This record gives sequence, structure tokens and C-alpha cells, in this order.
Amino acid sequence: MPSVRVALAQVNPTVGDLAGNATLIRAAVAEAANRGARLVLLPEMVLTGYPVEDLALRPSFQQASREALDDLAGQLAADGHGSLTCLIGYLDHLDDAGSDRVGEPRRRPVNAAAVVRDGTVQARYLKHHLPNYGVFDEARYFVPGDTPVLLDVDGVRICLAICEDLWREGGPVQWARENDAQVLAVLNASPYEQDKDDVRLDLCRRRAAESGTTLLYCNLTGGQDELVFDGDSIVTAPNGTVMARAPQFAEALLVVDIDTESPSPTASDTSPRLESTAEVYSALVMGLHDYVEKNGFSSVILGLSGGIDSALVAAISVDALGRERVHGVALPSVYSSAHSVDDAYDLADRTGIAIRTIPIAPMVDAYLSSMELSGLAEENLQARVRGTTLMALSNAEGHLVLATGNKSELSVGYSTIYGDAVGGFAPIKDVSKTLVWELARWRNTDAERRGEVPPIPPNSISKPPSAELRPDQRDTDSLPEYEDLDQMLHLYVHGDRSAADLVAAGFPEETVERILRLTDLAEYKRRQYPPGTKISLRAFGRDRRLPITNRWREHAQRA
Repeated sequence: MPSVRVALAQVNPTVGDLAGNATLIRAAVAEAANRGARLVLLPEMVLTGYPVEDLALRPSFQQASREALDDLAGQLAADGHGSLTCLIGYLDHLDDAGSDRVGEPRRRPVNAAAVVRDGTVQARYLKHHLPNYGVFDEARYFVPGDTPVLLDVDGVRICLAICEDLWREGGPVQWARENDAQVLAVLNASPYEQDKDDVRLDLCRRRAAESGTTLLYCNLTGGQDELVFDGDSIVTAPNGTVMARAPQFAEALLVVDIDTESPSPTASDTSPRLESTAEVYSALVMGLHDYVEKNGFSSVILGLSGGIDSALVAAISVDALGRERVHGVALPSVYSSAHSVDDAYDLADRTGIAIRTIPIAPMVDAYLSSMELSGLAEENLQARVRGTTLMALSNAEGHLVLATGNKSELSVGYSTIYGDAVGGFAPIKDVSKTLVWELARWRNTDAERRGEVPPIPPNSISKPPSAELRPDQRDTDSLPEYEDLDQMLHLYVHGDRSAADLVAAGFPEETVERILRLTDLAEYKRRQYPPGTKISLRAFGRDRRLPITNRWREHAQRA
């Protein structure tokens, strides 16, 4: 009976590192060969890393990708693995008629997958468009017509697909059914979003049933700028049985035997799923780790206010990088409470990170001796002195500054440009305030379960949040309770609901209009905020952008 052993190589490439990614692929293929695989799947655009964004438009990069693929085919054969069939994602191009403004032939970048065997590229599948998970013109990348790629490995008929092919009707799913394919192999670079793994599984089961195939879903893992790829590669039988499933947020080689005549396949290698809060925390850790590592930073530095946001960012940083690479700074002002510095040092004791105190009052006084400021201007001056101090330490010592603001604050503009918004990366930029508390409690509970010291001081979790920029300041002086605020923001930012919808949901009309106005007016601040890990469907900067110059305002009474 026809059967084949397949390996899904869930790897972590780096965008633009063609040589390094080729080495990564060769190592995965070697391991697959050692485990007896005959077919090896690698993720979408694994050779170039993903997403390449506007690198895709450079003819030099397009050509380098194609040449790297040809070289890789030869290297795999030289490694002794030429008899394996390898499905490899890469960037290709089509020559277009005419020329661009500098006289060079125009090229259309295309998302491609190659069938590599016996030292050569035996077939190429060119995808309809090249998604960037941001604002892009799909028609710009349109390739007229698709040609199915069908191959035979040890008597098993296999159809090749790439990522979004699985989401649309027709295409490779239809080809697989019409050509009696027994396996549908899908190369993916699907970024993480909360609860997306269940959506993927349902889709894989449905498409397997529609095509009558065993479906192989091989996904990237790792961080790339704001995106995190969670892995979670899946093998499903035609009857919907999950035959194998890779771990989340880790490199892995998933090996499974496909018996095309087995009436009731059974699970062979299924990793346990992370619960929801652990999943989000893992995404934040991976996002920060890979941003720091892939960009060559040796350490990070952040202001420690004693509050929950900076405490959570510090805990994530230690888990991502190790305590010796994390540096904290307490920056008390004349309005800082004694417990703020105490809580900052308590966190440092719990996590083992280095900490120092730099009082900002003398620097603020020096400014105020040269200019007269009061009210909001004086409050923001304190935040900007803190930001300048952190950036000075970054320049002097080589640390990457982490911004510690959360999504709730970023939504309504509750931050200071050139103050708490300074930095090179913002780990909790896409995390609401209520989720910040949930993650902090989960992290402490997880530490206790493992017999470790909880990293986050209980007082940082329980005390009322405050920026401490004036006497006895509380966030709720200018904002609703965060539970209410986050519910409103979820409806407005994630759901595009109107002011009238929010009032109908039970929120006070005056509060709704004020919060929505603050959100719309803060777009210019969000555009200047550092990048940060995306965990939601509507992350600022990548998925949700408003015009900065914009006179539209939501009113609850508008029909």
C-alpha cells in the first residue's frame, strides 16, 4: 500500500539572511533524513525569511533569492540528501513588459515554493500575491493564472499549496480533489494572534475533508519585527483526525507516517496546547527575544517605576534574555511615593536584574530655572527627563531601551512623546491594561507552581495605577476604570463599532464620546511609538491606522 514518511520542519529564519537560512534548512533536512523521512516540508519563504516587505521590490534581492535556491539544491545533494523531496518557500519574480523609470526591466515579486530533488529545482509554484500583513496593494503583486504542482513521492500523489491558498475556495484544494491527490502540502508563514490556533485547526480539518487528502500544514516560528510566528504545525487526516501537531513558539521537526489506505489514522505526535494566558506570554517572550537577538543587541534597559507595566516588561525581559542582560533604572521625581522605589527594588531582588537610582528632580529643577512651566507642561517635562536619561544610558552603555506603555494607554494618548514613549522596542504595546494584570498574576502563579520566587511584587499588582507626575495622581483621575475602558476600546478599535453602538452596550454617552475622541486624536502619537509585539487582530501600526489629519468624530446621536 502507498505510504510515505514526511517531516515538517518548523524553523526560525531571519529576513535577508540567505546564507544563514540555507544553513538552517540544510540542518533540518539532515535531521529529517536521519529519521527516515522521504518528503520534507519547510515554511513559506523560509529561504528569505518572512515578511520581506519592500525588499521584495529590489531586483538584486529577487535575483539573490533565486540564486540561493539553486545553490541550496546543490548543497542538499552534496550533503547526501538528494533523494529526498524538499518543498521550500522562497521569493521569486516574473519579468514584466516594459521598463521602470531608470531603464531596467520591471520585475514582479512573487511568493513561491520550489520542489527540490536530486540537486535541482524540479518545479516551482508561483502564488497569486505576496502579503505583507500591513498596508499593501494586492494587485501590485498579481500573477495571472495558477498552475497546480503535483508530485509523486513513493507512489503517493501530493499537491502543493502556499498559506492563503488554504483560506480561499478553489485553487490547490480543488486541484487536489480533481487530480486524486492523497496529500495536500501547505507551506505557511502565519503570524500569531490570540486564539488563532483553534481557527487554523478548524480550517485544516475542513480543507482536508473537502480535498479528500491528508493535509500537512507547516508553519514558521520566531519573531520578525512586530510579528511573532507561533509554529503550531499540523497534520490532519481526511476524516479530521489530528495525526500530529508541533509545539508552539519553538523550533521542531514533526515526523509522521502517511498511510493513504488507513481507514482510521491515529495521532502519532501531538504536543500539548498552551492555555490562553500562557500562550500570550510566550508570544511576548519570543517577540522580544528575537528582536534583540536578530538585531544584535547585547542587553536592554528600562525605567522601573514600581508599577505593573514596567514590572511585567522586566519579567518578560528576564524570561527572554536572562537576568544578566536586563538593566533597570529607578527615576524618582519629587512626586514619587516611597513605595515606588521600594517596589522597583523588590522586583530587582526577585528577578536578579541590575538596578540603579537616578533622581530626576535636580534635572527637572534645572529646566524650570530656565523656563517657567506649570500644569501639563511640567508633568510632561518629568516624563521627558526620564526618557532623555534612559536614552543617554543607552548611548553610553549600548543597551536597547524598552518602552513600557500598554495598548490602553496608547489608544487614548496617555503617554508622553519623547518621554515614556522613547525606546527601540515596546514589548506590551499590543497588550491591554486588564491583560497586563492577568499576565502578571499568571506569571507569579506559574513561578509558585514551579517552586520559584514570583518575579512581580504583589504591591505592583494591587496598588492603583499612577504616572506620579503630580501629587496623589491616579490614572482614574482622567480615565474610566480600566475594565470599562478596555471594553470600550475593544469594541471601537477591534470591532470598528460606532459611538452609538457603545452607548447601546451600556456605556455613558459623555464618556464614550470623550474616549473615542481621545483615541482618534492620539494617532500622531501612535505613529511615533516604537515597534512592539503584535498579539491581536488589530495591532496599532500594522493593522489599524487612521489619518492623522482627520476631522471625522464619532457622536452617539449620529444615525
